[in-house]
Amino acid sequence: MGVIIRPLVTEKMNNITEKLNNKFGFIVRPDANKIEIRKEVEQKYNVNVVSVNTIRYNGKSKSRYTRKGLIKGRTDAYKKAIVTLKEGETIDFYSNI
Repeated sequence: MGVIIRPLVTEKMNNITEKLNNKFGFIVRPDANKIEIRKEVEQKYNVNVVSVNTIRYNGKSKSRYTRKGLIKGRTDAYKKAIVTLKEGETIDFYSNI
């Protein structure tokens, strides 16, 4: 099973990628380390990785009011990796669409 769950394609990450052409985001497994993330990105996308920064996010408690009363739930915790590539290299997430 791979370390990378999916690429991170959000408005905030797109703004970072536009300003700095060599930074890309991924949602990764919570137990993954930077070395595993680097190896998988290099193998999967055929690029050279300069650095990997990771961020852990805790799940948030959510609640909403409905006709049947208060519904409580929780969002999942996840880990995000920001990968910096070698100058001049890029990853195209939209090539398969």
